[in-house]
Amino acid sequence: MGRFIAFIILAIPAIMAAIGIKLIRDTFFAKLVDPIPYLWMQFVIGIVLFLLGFGFFAGYLLNRDRKNGRIAPKYSKKKE
Repeated sequence: MGRFIAFIILAIPAIMAAIGIKLIRDTFFAKLVDPIPYLWMQFVIGIVLFLLGFGFFAGYLLNRDRKNGRIAPKYSKKKE
């Protein structure tokens, strides 16, 4: 059950990033999605969704690799 919950937690940001890529692609081809009134707004929403989804996933991987000691020394947290 724990692995399934972890999968769902990682699937939601991945879906957000995919929707962001779709909105950016639709903007480049001048296809306006129905609830969004302007192309520039659609592009901005797509960028935000992509960056949030990708950033969450990248942060999760970095945190997991820090715990397992698999990162380069320059990315490890400094102990003060």
